[in-house]
Amino acid sequence: MFLRVLALAFLAIGAPAAPAQAQVPAPETDGSYLKLGFDRLSSYKFVAPEYDPLSNPKAAPPTGEEQIPAAVKAWSGKKAIVTGFMLPTKLEGGKAVEFLLMANQMACCYGTVPNMNDWVIVRMPKGVPIVQDVPIAFRGTFRVNPTFESGYMTGIYQLEAEGPGQVAE
Repeated sequence: MFLRVLALAFLAIGAPAAPAQAQVPAPETDGSYLKLGFDRLSSYKFVAPEYDPLSNPKAAPPTGEEQIPAAVKAWSGKKAIVTGFMLPTKLEGGKAVEFLLMANQMACCYGTVPNMNDWVIVRMPKGVPIVQDVPIAFRGTFRVNPTFESGYMTGIYQLEAEGPGQVAE
């Protein structure tokens, strides 16, 4: 009896709401590739969980994966085309071997801080020429997997690119 009263009281007060899952538009396809634009990748709110790796270096950092809609997680491991603006992060021999594809160009020195789901970390072992200020599309295997560097979250999307990008139409 006591448990029933407790359960009814809990329902009357209200249980904590589960995080709302955003409605993510289904991606189009280009043959066997998903077309993942930032209209889809950034269509939900993602807040990087607070974490200080210096306060407890042995603790696993929080991933925030519960904020990523199931529809977005389902794209992980699939072939995709992602279009955005290149922001080089690692160069070898004058070519970008790692870079961010950004939703827009506002993340420069005078712009705004983008949300964690406003960029894709692209890795291209052979490197590609740097192309900035125009949207460029890359094909490859898309991953939804929070990444960390020195204990800090650096991204939630990655693309293992297959070849040189194409300037978007």
